[in-house]
Amino acid sequence: MSEANDWKNSLNLPRTAFPMKANLPDSEPKRLAAWKSRNWYARVREARKGKPRWILHDGPPYANGHIHLGHVVNKTLKDLSLKRSSMLGFDAPFTPVWDCHGLPIELQVDKSLGSKKNQLSPVAFRQACQAHAEKFVGIQSEEFERLGVSAEWTRPYYTMAKSYQATIVRCLARFVERDLVFKARKSVHWCLSCKTALAEAEIEYEEDHISPSVDVRFPLSAAGVSALAAKVPQVAGRKVHVITWTTTPWTLPANRALAFNPDLEYGFYEESPGGPVAILATGLKDATLARSRTVEPLSLNDPIATVKGDVFEGLDFRHPWIDRTSPGVLADYVTLDAGTGIVHTAPGHGADDYDTGIRYGLEVDCPVTDRGFFTADIEHFAGMKIWDANPKITEFLHERGALVSKVPYSHSYPICWRCKNPVIFRATAQWFIAMDRRGFREKALAEIKATRWIPSWGEDRIRNMIAARPDWCISRQRLWGIPIPAAYCVACEEPHLETSILARVADTFDKEGADAWFARDIADFLPEGFKCRKCGGTKFRREDDILDVWFDSGSLHAALEAHPDRKVSAVADLYLEGSDQHRGWFHSSLLVSVGTRDHAPFKTVLTHGFTMDGEGRKMSKSLGNTVEADKAIKQYGADVLRLWVSMVDFREDMRISDELLKRVAEAYRKIRNTCRFLLSNLYDFDPSAGHRVTEPLDQYALAVHYDFESKIRAAYEEHDYHALHTLLVHYCTVDLSAFYMDVLKDRLYCDAAAGPRRRSAQAAMFRIADGLARYMAPLLVFTGDEIYESLHKAEPGTVHEREFPEPVTPDEAILAAWKPLLEARESALKVLETARAAKTIASSLEAALTIKGSAEALAPLRAHEALQAPFPGNLANLFIVSSVRLEEKGGSTLVIEVARAEGVKCTRCWTYSPEGKAAATDPRGALCPRCADVVLAVEAR
Repeated sequence: MSEANDWKNSLNLPRTAFPMKANLPDSEPKRLAAWKSRNWYARVREARKGKPRWILHDGPPYANGHIHLGHVVNKTLKDLSLKRSSMLGFDAPFTPVWDCHGLPIELQVDKSLGSKKNQLSPVAFRQACQAHAEKFVGIQSEEFERLGVSAEWTRPYYTMAKSYQATIVRCLARFVERDLVFKARKSVHWCLSCKTALAEAEIEYEEDHISPSVDVRFPLSAAGVSALAAKVPQVAGRKVHVITWTTTPWTLPANRALAFNPDLEYGFYEESPGGPVAILATGLKDATLARSRTVEPLSLNDPIATVKGDVFEGLDFRHPWIDRTSPGVLADYVTLDAGTGIVHTAPGHGADDYDTGIRYGLEVDCPVTDRGFFTADIEHFAGMKIWDANPKITEFLHERGALVSKVPYSHSYPICWRCKNPVIFRATAQWFIAMDRRGFREKALAEIKATRWIPSWGEDRIRNMIAARPDWCISRQRLWGIPIPAAYCVACEEPHLETSILARVADTFDKEGADAWFARDIADFLPEGFKCRKCGGTKFRREDDILDVWFDSGSLHAALEAHPDRKVSAVADLYLEGSDQHRGWFHSSLLVSVGTRDHAPFKTVLTHGFTMDGEGRKMSKSLGNTVEADKAIKQYGADVLRLWVSMVDFREDMRISDELLKRVAEAYRKIRNTCRFLLSNLYDFDPSAGHRVTEPLDQYALAVHYDFESKIRAAYEEHDYHALHTLLVHYCTVDLSAFYMDVLKDRLYCDAAAGPRRRSAQAAMFRIADGLARYMAPLLVFTGDEIYESLHKAEPGTVHEREFPEPVTPDEAILAAWKPLLEARESALKVLETARAAKTIASSLEAALTIKGSAEALAPLRAHEALQAPFPGNLANLFIVSSVRLEEKGGSTLVIEVARAEGVKCTRCWTYSPEGKAAATDPRGALCPRCADVVLAVEAR
């Protein structure tokens, strides 16, 4: 016999091997190892064989460095999308891809090689770059896999794969075939640090950049004065000059014109009575006067004459110190926003300037080297670094009497997004893709409109970028990348980028890789008998430039489709990247696909924000506010980090800190403990035995669960991953833990183990636990499988091989019927808490409730109480008290009174009952009627 007052052996106490403490940093790697040993990714693929395909193209991360929180967010969201698609019944394969070419790797290899680089051939250097990329592909693969991301990690794909390199060349060939590629000397963004041209996607802006702005006098030539006097007699015989303003004094040596707005009003102002006459826009006179105080204050009165800007077209002005003229030209971009209304124009150093120069046939002069030094032919400043030349030029202008002002000017300035250094416009010969030939831009804009954008503002953002972007500069002056397979005639330097050459190159790359371009003779890539189209020459040299790496990653859709053994659709159901990729990968992918196939490579595009610290500041090592991904996973586990991704609104910038992660870990603990309760009360339940859910409370719990499933399924389907955290935590802590599981404990622990009421509860709990495991699996990949494994010990495989449960429409009648019961329970809990505080009772089972109200108000409670009544009654069970009495009295609002329960306390279930049945001689104490029957049956066995 048990010891006195000990009914433990007769109770159905919880049992489970599912630990309360998750210990995720240790348990997750073990589970991952078990998955890998069973080749889980292949098993998932096999389970979905024959199902409709759902495709996500992996916007390739860069193969350089360990993963950071941005990678965690991105890969978690991608994995969520893929796993939810798989569990929705789609075949959702995932080929992980890496972007391996480009400057960061080249610079890292430069640094590691040091002076040894000069001893290496181009092929040897490229092989060193490849080895560096391969190293980090391996490192990042392991780190992504540790995060719980499922993919074909044993066979990743990357831009330096031979087949991928060949596909890039074939995409370029298609552009050539469509007459969209050309070479020209144009003014493009140039990074002096990286020594290469940059595309629009590689430009960021420093909003508070300080430039040394100056106002400069350009005198009108004698011939110009005579020509102007015919229209403005007041300037006849006078010394006349314009005042122009610039924030880049270093570009003045390249000045070739002065631009006026044809519709603006310009005034002629005497700088002194009878003295020189200055020309500037009348609307900017006061601002110009204010700036002049920094040198020698001007004294400009009313203009002696005014004209429209078109008067100055064709007039010759003199450069301040170089012996040449600068003609007046007209341009709509000249405004009254800043300056003098007269724009210093250097076609070699600005996009608008270049376009104006082409329109007027100006020389496109660029006297600056690729490293930012003036060429030898620049008077007074030859060989000088342009940034160092700014103050020197300003002082020189002052000495010559040409300087009107010098003012530090804060403005937005382009910087390189890799090295973060200021860039310049520099006219060089580059390869371009034309945006305005053959309706290319219009097709791209139409495809943007046909795509679904999440959030919706993404559509406007990329549309505005495509609508305004210049021709795409696709050449880079580097070595680590895909070469532009052009041949130059040795005799006349005519470039040849021909489809016939590109076809040979692509076929060679398929077998040998892109290194072949640098290893083989150029003749190996030329068709037999190939001659220069211009001069008939037969000797050629190869192009040394490589393709913009955005062209590489933008060709991913074609590379996946042409993959030797995977053949992934070139049109993805989803593209998912950070919001900066509207100007990056989304942008280049759209252009490559539209340029080669006339349609976008995506149906839906989803963007996420960036990670910030807990105070909303950008993370940086200097501020000491970074959270390292590897450390966070080792401290909290991957599932907690994934839960954080769903907690924050990924569509905006996302905050993270140790404090936030502790909150997420607490939310995870609540979810886990809820699931542990379910599992620990299913230890003796056989789901195959056909037990039915018969009890009203269990039927209500299932209705709530089906409602939960419908909401979380909708969140998955709509990619509303921000809702997952809220739905899971609320359901587990409120609907289950605070209500259903709380009410259920007495029945689970104290009823007969195989009694119909306990089996009803277990049948409901099993369905709830199974649904929870499946619906949390895409998010909490390890925990979801741990729960599923505990439920289905006899079944092989992981939860990820299963699908979401078939949707069940919640029974609205049940939900409606329980609404007044829950409201009454909520009121009862408040009254009981007050009684506890007043020490009227210590626990709710010491209470007897009297509920008073009108017949109408009491009707739902009476109906519930009238159902087949277990001890001590349906309402007593619901409110977790020893008795409930209903009294028809008063109005529609229920009044609940608390009194101490009468009778004997059951020493097994602690309920008070007047009908205690324990034998007087039993030292274990009194039992209520229900417990007495259960104990009798237990001890009879």
